[in-house]
Amino acid sequence: MTARAAFLDVERSLTGRRWTTRGQVAGDTSAQLEAERAGLALSQRLGLPEILGQVLAARGVGLDDAEGFLNPTLRASLTEPYELKDMAKAADRLAAAILRGEKIAIFGDYDVDGATSTALLHRFLTAIGGKPRVYIPDRMAEGYGPNAPALLALKREGAAVCITVDCGITAFAPLEAATEAGLDMIVVDHHVAEPSLPRAVAVVNPNRLDEDSPHRQLAAVGVAFLLVVALNRKLREEGWYRTRPEPDLLQWLDLVALGTVCDVVPLTGLNRALVAQGLKVLGWRNNTGLRALCDVAKIDEPAGTYHLGFLLGPRVNAGGRVGRADLGTRLLSTEDAAEAAALAAELDRFNTERKLIEQRVQDEALAQVEHHADGPLLVAAGEGWHSGVIGIVAGRLKERFHRPALVIAFDDKGIGKGSGRSIAGFALGPAVIAAHQAGLLVNGGGHAMAAGFTLERDKLSAFRDFLTERAAAWLEGGEATPVLSIDGALRPGGATIELLETLGRVGPFGVGNPEPRFAFPAARILGADVVGENHVRCQLGDADGRRLKAIAFRALDSGLGEALLKAGSMPLHVAGHLRIDRWQGNEKVQLLIDDAAKAR
Repeated sequence: MTARAAFLDVERSLTGRRWTTRGQVAGDTSAQLEAERAGLALSQRLGLPEILGQVLAARGVGLDDAEGFLNPTLRASLTEPYELKDMAKAADRLAAAILRGEKIAIFGDYDVDGATSTALLHRFLTAIGGKPRVYIPDRMAEGYGPNAPALLALKREGAAVCITVDCGITAFAPLEAATEAGLDMIVVDHHVAEPSLPRAVAVVNPNRLDEDSPHRQLAAVGVAFLLVVALNRKLREEGWYRTRPEPDLLQWLDLVALGTVCDVVPLTGLNRALVAQGLKVLGWRNNTGLRALCDVAKIDEPAGTYHLGFLLGPRVNAGGRVGRADLGTRLLSTEDAAEAAALAAELDRFNTERKLIEQRVQDEALAQVEHHADGPLLVAAGEGWHSGVIGIVAGRLKERFHRPALVIAFDDKGIGKGSGRSIAGFALGPAVIAAHQAGLLVNGGGHAMAAGFTLERDKLSAFRDFLTERAAAWLEGGEATPVLSIDGALRPGGATIELLETLGRVGPFGVGNPEPRFAFPAARILGADVVGENHVRCQLGDADGRRLKAIAFRALDSGLGEALLKAGSMPLHVAGHLRIDRWQGNEKVQLLIDDAAKAR
């Protein structure tokens, strides 16, 4: 097999990446040629534009799957909820509680997945006549996941059943204490489980080690939605709806879409159908809280995954990060328009505050790791760092250096709260669980791409060595140079509204189904300047005199930003994603620049 050349011969771009054709198998020319033939076959057989066939083939979509991929439906994708272990037990216990009028508590989490999961269960239980008690732990005072004092307090308040959502799978001691006190626990989670399970009536988690579900990639809100489906069916069988209306479960898919996108799980299979349908529901603007949030975020167009992940999600998260942990859940649960407007405005203010805190922590973390960024793993730790932003900062480091990154905030007692983000190929959550089992952590867990943990200061060095050894073993068998996948080449004049509408059929975009990225070969950089605090905007020009608006976010202090500002008459290969820029009733295409390279 002969190694295939880099896309546009870019072996090392201005951000240090090798450009490759999307779907390219390293060193396998025959596989790449086969993908090109598959793309052509898709376009010819299904009557699709050739570029759409290429994009589908690069994502591994075959002829038999193309129709379902382009038109994802819940009817085709929704699993039988009882396929998940303990789902029947969970539905039976909750149905019994509803029939007997027992008090149900929901113990949620403060991130978007936890807030949407909690709001979904709250809305369903309220719609069928219940009055659920919601509890969201304080991030700073209580930390992540169930704690015994809170669960015992819920029991004293009269709760008979408590559902933990997006948490609980490793909360052994708290759930043991609650169960001993007579509180029936139901765990609804998606984080990687340990060999043993916590004591509970039911543990519903597609990532239990004994689970054979095909839906291991569901976010917690997806698991919660399946629980609602199962419980609704059980109540129907019990005759609960003979005297009251049965709710339409699809009305809450906007919550499912928001939580799924923001938890960065793959948008394939059932997740893809949930998000596709959820975006349609979001367009109806029936959820009072989401409508208010769209207003403060100034979203006046049909929302897509970009709006969920970068505009709505950060605002929901802001309450748990730097404000009050329950604000996101309250916003997503309320039917009061005035309350929703006030909550959305408060979250918007907290989000602005979060950005300032995040920048300070990011600058200090970057100073720690930039001199050894070639190692297999990045670890930054600081005294007094705000634990609400460490996950975001870990994500920034991961993006910049293409390495798994962990950021730890130590308090004055020597206890560190840590958060990590990983890259494809290195499962961080299982590695953190292994470190916990080895006695290096107070607690810890997560999934492949993200993890959270608590550790004592004197264990930091051993913990770093433990994870570095695992990451080094992974790196030896992987790609040392980070790559940037390209779907094709365009000229500025070819970036049209019609092209974007055609490519939109491949959405929704996210992990597992990346947004198409295009390269613009030997483009002239026109009118480059700085906007905002550190963004670089410009226009790309071609020989025909056509221009394309472009912007590189957070690029001012990087080699990419410097090259754009100083390009002058020297052409650059430029790569990025295309978006529709709507302004004062006008629509134009804009390129969001990811990378650039010197044109030879």
